[in-house]
Amino acid sequence: MANLISNLIEFLNYLGAFIYPWLTEVATAIVACLLVVFGADINRFLRRYFAGRSFLLRTLIFIIVNAFGYGLIIIHLSPLLAQYMAKVPTHWLFVLVVAVFFFIGSWAQRNRQV
Repeated sequence: MANLISNLIEFLNYLGAFIYPWLTEVATAIVACLLVVFGADINRFLRRYFAGRSFLLRTLIFIIVNAFGYGLIIIHLSPLLAQYMAKVPTHWLFVLVVAVFFFIGSWAQRNRQV
């Protein structure tokens, strides 16, 4: 039994070490997926909040939020997330990445985005 656990941890270490050099890209993918899932809710909120305002203001807010806001979130949050993920022990890194993507996917499924 101890040998099986040791082999499993060794295999997870191998998979985590494989992901480790790509942490920046993985973190960017996670942030982008979260924005895709929650972007519709954010845009719906803004549409309700700015309903009845001028077309020009609504268009300007849309451009600021979607082009600059989401872009800034990706640019600033991805490296921060990558730094936190780099602190995770290697044998848990693969499990964490798979779990996060499964969580995002299940959340999207629950909200009928998939």
